[in-house]
Amino acid sequence: MTSQPLIVERADHIETWTLNLPESRNAISDPAIVDALCARVAEVNADHEVRAVVLTGAGSAFSAGGNVKDMVDRAGMFGGSPYELRDGYRTGIQRIPRALYHCEVPVIAAVNGPAVGAGCDLAVMCDLRVASTTAWFAESFVQLGIIPGDGGAWLLTKAIGPARAAEMALTGDRVKAELAAAWGLVNEVVEPEDLLPAARALAGRVAKNPPHAVRMAKRLLRESQHQSLESLLELSAAMQALAHHTADHREALTAFGEKRAGEYEGR
Repeated sequence: MTSQPLIVERADHIETWTLNLPESRNAISDPAIVDALCARVAEVNADHEVRAVVLTGAGSAFSAGGNVKDMVDRAGMFGGSPYELRDGYRTGIQRIPRALYHCEVPVIAAVNGPAVGAGCDLAVMCDLRVASTTAWFAESFVQLGIIPGDGGAWLLTKAIGPARAAEMALTGDRVKAELAAAWGLVNEVVEPEDLLPAARALAGRVAKNPPHAVRMAKRLLRESQHQSLESLLELSAAMQALAHHTADHREALTAFGEKRAGEYEGR
């Protein structure tokens, strides 16, 4: 285990998070990376200077998901009785989808290589995805005789629909970046050397907007997944009333009239 499982860098209101476990191909089942990701989400939620996040992996892989060596050894979260295993998932890797689901700023996955099992699901937990031509995705749990234990069945179905999600989850086959884009799993495919610039450019397109409006728009998108239209309209009206009374809204109107970029302070 490296001393810093998650590297965090910030520039122009955008944070870049790099999974820094290349020796395990950025497996995310170890408590250290679970803790690091969840802690960082909590910090970003409280820090309105952060307006977007780019998530990528160190080395040749985005994330190999669960640590297969630990599965073989029945170590870590993969050890113990069925009850202990259940508890290990709930208090371990399942904390990641919960945290990212409630991350208030948009998270963009910069998928630099294979995204396998829980690593595939990690990419889908993000709001947007940019993939390198060397990337591929595999919901490969069934090939190891297990199932998506981190919410992958829900995440994939939301992202690409039930038929495509079933194809990925029931075969475990690889889906190359270009096909993933055709299925709507990926927003953009670029050459490896262009990956981080492209992901940060997309993050910049988000971060240039009034930050409160972006955070509220993301919350509405999340709520739309389980609320009725009537309920969502009520929430939208309440959030819109708040938005109309922000200084950034007035600045946006002024900038629009003056045909210039807005200068927003999150007020």
